Amino acid sequence: MADFSFDVVSKVDLNLIEEAISVAKKEVTNRYDFKGSNPNIELLPKENLIKISCGDEYKVKALYDILLTRLAKKGVALKNFYPQKIEAALGGTAKQEVKIQQGIPSDKAKEITKTIKEAKLKVAASIQGDQLRVTSASKDALQQTIALLKGKDFGLELQFTNYR
Repeated sequence: MADFSFDVVSKVDLNLIEEAISVAKKEVTNRYDFKGSNPNIELLPKENLIKISCGDEYKVKALYDILLTRLAKKGVALKNFYPQKIEAALGGTAKQEVKIQQGIPSDKAKEITKTIKEAKLKVAASIQGDQLRVTSASKDALQQTIALLKGKDFGLELQFTNYR
């Protein structure tokens, strides 16, 4: 009898983030309340980081809110963004870094695995780097597992891929 499986991943599409940043930048250039405050949003894809800088702390918060709105309109899951503390920067400006979570951290992977085991479904979950592989002899058990995981909040946006 063949085993069936699927992978649980947590990925954010950097192209959609880039598009949302572009739209947010255009919106900010046309807003009167940002005139002269030198607003900037920058994506650093290799570091999975967004850098936001502006005239003061309140404008940084407003800029972050605009970015979140644009990301939500693009269908990007906002759970995978972790804003850091707003810091004072040179020249009387403020800056903030927003970390982008790519992949499932090991503590969350252990929590997901524990949840699956506690449900007593006839599946096996194994952690493979920054994703989980769930296998079973029954497709029904896999579908029940997907429904279980969709019903829980692990603080990450989960996707289910490679269903075979």
